[in-house]
Amino acid sequence: MTLQEFFVLHPRTAIAFSGGVDSSFLLYIAKKYAQEVRAYYVKSEFQPQFELNDAERLAKSLGADMKIISFSALSAPNVKENPFNRCYYCKRAIFGAISESAEADGFSVLLDGTNASDDAQDRPGMRALAEMSVLSPLRECGLTKSEIRRLSREAGLFTWDKPAYACLATRIPTDEVITPEKLTATEIAENYLFSLGFTDFRVRSQNRHAKLQLPEAQLGLLLTHRKAILAKLKELYKSVSLDLEVRE
Repeated sequence: MTLQEFFVLHPRTAIAFSGGVDSSFLLYIAKKYAQEVRAYYVKSEFQPQFELNDAERLAKSLGADMKIISFSALSAPNVKENPFNRCYYCKRAIFGAISESAEADGFSVLLDGTNASDDAQDRPGMRALAEMSVLSPLRECGLTKSEIRRLSREAGLFTWDKPAYACLATRIPTDEVITPEKLTATEIAENYLFSLGFTDFRVRSQNRHAKLQLPEAQLGLLLTHRKAILAKLKELYKSVSLDLEVRE
């Protein structure tokens, strides 16, 4: 099945929209082929502000209708306790909120941006999507991440080379309770590193001790700004260390 054929079968759709590479391309294609589409962005404690900014910018550039849903992920059952399958409970809650809003708007089909490169074995959240009958046209049509980036670039989408960015909760290890304070510290720390020119990195946290995970090519940049980074992050964490197992 091609994406065009998919939208012939599903002409009116709602899209769970994050502003990332995959959901942005899906929204672009839906605007091209669907009769009616609306994007739903969930703003919770787990999403940094720049993700919302990117989502709004992309939707505006496509002339797409986008609805923002405010939602407290930490209030969902079993989420703040952060078990190994936290993503399952979080997806159930977030997509439940999207489904409720979309159905109220008259949409019965909900899509997400899962692609053919995503391994269902490694993603508890994908089980939640299957249980809730969320469709993943990029996956169904066999599009891989690299193909989506290529097609996004050809389409002129600024998201084509956007690094993958998992939610803020992923910086906190399994079974450590997630709090708003920990999430805020992560966002501030990562925004600061972004401002210095770092990309595709993570600031991991364990009991308020930070560990930086950087690509090997950016270790020199770390040394250049080491003192400033240490001073800034020590305002947020008890200690700051570097993970020598660099990000690939």
